[in-house]
Amino acid sequence: MIRKSIFFLFPALFIAFLAGGQGLPQVEMRTGLGSIIVELDTVSAPITAGNFLKHVRANTFENALFYRVVRPDNQPDSPVKIEVIQGGIYTQPRFDGIAPIAHETTAVTGIKHLDGTLSMARMEPGTASTEFFICVGDQPELDYGGKRNPDGQGFAAFGRVISGMNVVRAIQQQPNKQQTLVKKLNIEFFERN
Repeated sequence: MIRKSIFFLFPALFIAFLAGGQGLPQVEMRTGLGSIIVELDTVSAPITAGNFLKHVRANTFENALFYRVVRPDNQPDSPVKIEVIQGGIYTQPRFDGIAPIAHETTAVTGIKHLDGTLSMARMEPGTASTEFFICVGDQPELDYGGKRNPDGQGFAAFGRVISGMNVVRAIQQQPNKQQTLVKKLNIEFFERN
């Protein structure tokens, strides 16, 4: 009886190990203000997390920047306030030739826009490719059914910050003009595992 219990216990422990986030890919984003380490949820959001990791590995993010900060004080005309920092390759000609990905909603993935969540910036659903953001505080209006976008589809969350939220908050407080950083921050990407 003990042998049978142990036999069934090992697969359950392995599944719990994976569900706890262990073994998920991690990426370090180095900036002049410090490093941010993110974990990509390739299990719950395989399309979006896989796309981000593909771009890290292909060096698409060469010369990437954090360029936008959104705070309560710099979105006076928005009826739904959010708090994020946004980064990516930034310049239009660079990402025009990059294929967008299918939109994985939070209703599909179950990944909510909580403090430190990594998510994709987009215009219409299915237009995300290289631009991403990190939530500062919980941002439920960015989830499926949220009111930040009129289409109600929300944004595609696909990971979380596991180290460096102090850096995220420091970036968010940098001087900006209408949400664009006065001094954009270079980002270097390094896959950790």
